[in-house]
Amino acid sequence: MVHAPVQSGRPQDAAAATSLRKAGMTEDNRTQQHLETSAQSGARPFVSRACRDPQRWGRIAADGTVYTHTAGGERAVGSWQAGTTEEGLAHFARRFDDLLTEAELLESRLTSGVADPKQALSRVRSLRDELVEPTAMGDLLGFTAFLDHLQRRAEDTLAGAKTAREQAKARATARKEALAQEAELIGAESTQWKSGGDRLRTILDEWKTIKGVDRKNDEALWRRFSKARDAFARRRGAHFAELDRQRVGARSRKEELVVEAEALADSTDWGTTASRFRTLMAEWKTAGRAPKEADDALWQRFRAAQERFFTQRSATFSGRDSELERNMTRKRELVAAAERIDPAGDIEAARTQLRDIQERWESVGKVPRERVKELEGRLRAVEDRVRTAANAQWRQIDPESEARVAQFRDRVEQYEAQAAKARAAGDDHRASTAQARADQWREWLAAAERAVTSR
Repeated sequence: MVHAPVQSGRPQDAAAATSLRKAGMTEDNRTQQHLETSAQSGARPFVSRACRDPQRWGRIAADGTVYTHTAGGERAVGSWQAGTTEEGLAHFARRFDDLLTEAELLESRLTSGVADPKQALSRVRSLRDELVEPTAMGDLLGFTAFLDHLQRRAEDTLAGAKTAREQAKARATARKEALAQEAELIGAESTQWKSGGDRLRTILDEWKTIKGVDRKNDEALWRRFSKARDAFARRRGAHFAELDRQRVGARSRKEELVVEAEALADSTDWGTTASRFRTLMAEWKTAGRAPKEADDALWQRFRAAQERFFTQRSATFSGRDSELERNMTRKRELVAAAERIDPAGDIEAARTQLRDIQERWESVGKVPRERVKELEGRLRAVEDRVRTAANAQWRQIDPESEARVAQFRDRVEQYEAQAAKARAAGDDHRASTAQARADQWREWLAAAERAVTSR
């Protein structure tokens, strides 16, 4: 309700003032009921700005005393002597609105989270203290309820901040506990010396970033971590000390092996010495690693002695191995003939020629060992070239595909039977060769079967 200002002490003015006070009390009663409802629901109390209608909230008496309406009646809040009644009412209304604005800013900062809840609570209390002896005119009842609301919010925010700190502290403590446990596991069990050391350094870097653990727990956790790190360092140091000791022993043993190998390098007892060299090689592998520079030098000496012996043996045997030389010449002729096969034309003719060469190849005996890889590699290259051409042709439609599949299957069975027979006779070389032919024909068979299936 809007109250008209009181200009003087005339009887009719006094009656009007009395009427306004009663109306104001009625308005305050309704405001109080609204505030009680807001408090019960937890909603923010509504507070009207006094400057919008200063006459609603108070009056200025003839002697200049400024009164504001409250639930308990009028209350003097100051004195106005400097201007008109309207100016005085506006002045005291602005004072109230200034207080309200400060409270609303405080509410905004609490809502946005930028306000320190402890400082906010202190300021709310200061604003409340200003209402003990108010010097402003406005909705004091609503403003008091608003301050109550702000105080609850500040207290809740303060409690929430405390809870958040406790939770952050618990998380920080739990994380350092987990890091300490991991460090203890590494310190007690890990033998991955490089990765284990790297992980401990990473844990230390993370440890430094974790804040908020109380001093007592932090110191206890740090002692655990430091102890685990020291344990890992001691075990790693002991490991490498033992490794150094073993390398010294390995060096000593390999020096003995080299001396013996160099003594055997010029031996002409070919069978016994070759067997002994194989034994020396096995012992070399089990001797362990010496320091790298020494290990490399010793290996070069050992390898040189071994090669000198076997080179001399091969030179001696070359005079007796005329049959090997003849076999080598024959296989060279066969592989040269195989290399002249052109699978780009008639693939069946090419395969027939290759099969004939392969069968004659098997009938030729052994060749010098140092030539085996070269000759078989060249023949295998021809086989691969024919197989590739056959695979390319098999992918095309061929009315004879079914017959070819059967033919290839027979070849696989034939060579597998030869391999089995050779193994039974103890001829590993012939068995290996026959098995290789069987595997080759099995690849061709698979390609032929796919060509038939995909038609």
